[in-house]
Amino acid sequence: MDKRDRAELFRERLSDALRSRDMNRSDLARGAKLDRSTVSQLLSEDAPRLPNGQALAAIATALSVSSDWLLGLSTHRGAAAEILDQAVQVAETERHPVDEHLLAWYRDAVGAKIRHVPANLPDVLKTEAVLAYEYAGETLRTADQAITGTKDQRALLGRAETDMEIALSKEALEGFARGEGLWSGLPPETRKEQLETMGRILDDLYPSLRLHLFGANDRFSAPFTVFGKKWAALYLGQRYLAFSNTRHVQLFSGHFDDLVRHALIRSHEAGQFVLDLSKSI
Repeated sequence: MDKRDRAELFRERLSDALRSRDMNRSDLARGAKLDRSTVSQLLSEDAPRLPNGQALAAIATALSVSSDWLLGLSTHRGAAAEILDQAVQVAETERHPVDEHLLAWYRDAVGAKIRHVPANLPDVLKTEAVLAYEYAGETLRTADQAITGTKDQRALLGRAETDMEIALSKEALEGFARGEGLWSGLPPETRKEQLETMGRILDDLYPSLRLHLFGANDRFSAPFTVFGKKWAALYLGQRYLAFSNTRHVQLFSGHFDDLVRHALIRSHEAGQFVLDLSKSI
């Protein structure tokens, strides 16, 4: 965009902001402490011009809008604090992060790619026995609620337009097979059944569901999900940060793609790898 085009866009957005706040040129001149002639020049249709930095900041403050929005550098109209509130939300969940909010985003994102990095094994691939074990002591979400939520997710995976990728560390999966950490009290037969079920689902739903296994000594990731191009959710235990700013969503997508590029086990190999792992138990 050349300088004249940007000046024209600035004039249009300045006029729009004045109308939205029911202000005239004199009101703006007083609020921004500018000469009325300066305001008139900025709003001139014959020869639009851009303000200097000081005037731009004063105008943005007076109108409670973003200077970047006035210049056409952002689609977010609000001032900086408002933009942050709109782009990043802290949400609390009564249960586990896969709650009604996230299920709604899953449904909304059907037809677009969903990228998911779970905290341990993906809930959508867990057996009822594993969910019952994991949530046995959970006070915010019962095992029955976890099982119901997982069934709802899995039903979405069965739709033809579904496109979901999961990235998980290879070591986390191998640690599950050995019954380490969280899974130390899980009987071997339950772990074996889990891996057999997981392997079958991956083979049955491929390529609409794809699992990539990366090396934990080479890559690291906190748990998060990207829902198409609209939302990204970073999980913080019983809370999560939800991002709607395009650049934030792209940042999460880029991080996920990096995990996929450096995967040790590719998605077309994952189902068989998981089934082979079950035989080691």
